Amino acid sequence: MKIFSIVGARPQFIKLAPLSAALAGKHEEYIVHTGQHYDYAMSEKIFEDLGIRKPDIHLNIGSGTQATQTGEMMIKLEAEMLEKKPDIIIIFGDTNSTLAGAMAASKLTIPIIHIEAGLRSYNRAMPEEINRIVADHVSEYLFVPTQTAVNILKSEGLEKNTYFTGDIMVDTMKNNIGIALNKSTVIHDLNLENQEFNLLTLHRNYNVDNAEILGHILSQLGQLGELIIFPVHPRTRKMLASSPDAIPANIRLVEPQGYLDFIALEHVCKRIITDSGGIQKEAYILKKPCITLRTETEWIETVEEKWNCLINPTDKSIASTIASFKVPESQQEIFGKDVTEKMLKIINSIG
Repeated sequence: MKIFSIVGARPQFIKLAPLSAALAGKHEEYIVHTGQHYDYAMSEKIFEDLGIRKPDIHLNIGSGTQATQTGEMMIKLEAEMLEKKPDIIIIFGDTNSTLAGAMAASKLTIPIIHIEAGLRSYNRAMPEEINRIVADHVSEYLFVPTQTAVNILKSEGLEKNTYFTGDIMVDTMKNNIGIALNKSTVIHDLNLENQEFNLLTLHRNYNVDNAEILGHILSQLGQLGELIIFPVHPRTRKMLASSPDAIPANIRLVEPQGYLDFIALEHVCKRIITDSGGIQKEAYILKKPCITLRTETEWIETVEEKWNCLINPTDKSIASTIASFKVPESQQEIFGKDVTEKMLKIINSIG
């Protein structure tokens, strides 16, 4: 089959890597990069780290408002679909690239596979929540990471389109953690040998677009009194530039990291503090305590297993809650295994 794999952001590149390798030689795959993430470390460097070939089609959309970015993607994706006539579209996750691919393909009646389907945070203020719901309801093949997601899709009347594959990020991590630990020099480069540290990421609009909330989070993390390494998302850096004095002494800002360097940091750190969905999963897979600065999560299993602690970003006791959070000695395999193999089997049956 002729397949369009549509990606645009870091978490999608990570999910694409093992699947694209599996499709090679079996199907005619076009990697379509919308350009949603264009920072080197968050885009090109991840392609290099994961051995993904350069995109066949690059739309170069860049940043913009939600509607502008999604609309421009749809226009360009439609033109490429009309010209190349793919048999099937693969979309990943819940970004604007996901939504644009879903809308453009569904209007042209091209079948869609949605990888990482069935997630719900039940927070409609998150753009990602709208993207997920729309993508699921226009897709013919829903590749689902967890039993919770299976149950959600069943409750929404989508059971016949649902395929319980597990989470493909398990395969990406399995394939690359050894490479990261052998190749990455980030621990040496940041002078972190024999140092205990926390790893922080922040990018959600409700955490970083409001200077007061962002300042409160950083102030609370300052009270933790432990070293925190903070690879700064471009969106967050823009906000921090207006108030550099708000950064406590124990928080070290560093540049965004490529995939291999980032998972090397995850592997070594004491705990992970984040508002990212994908990084919650990576923390669980690597058996790292995770603090999620959100009031909800689409990865509820990680909370139920007691490896992930949700904290309201406006809470006045963030530091003490983090310090007191302890994880169990063991965990369940909630994200599956041999996921790429299961997905490829279903894709082959479509053709």
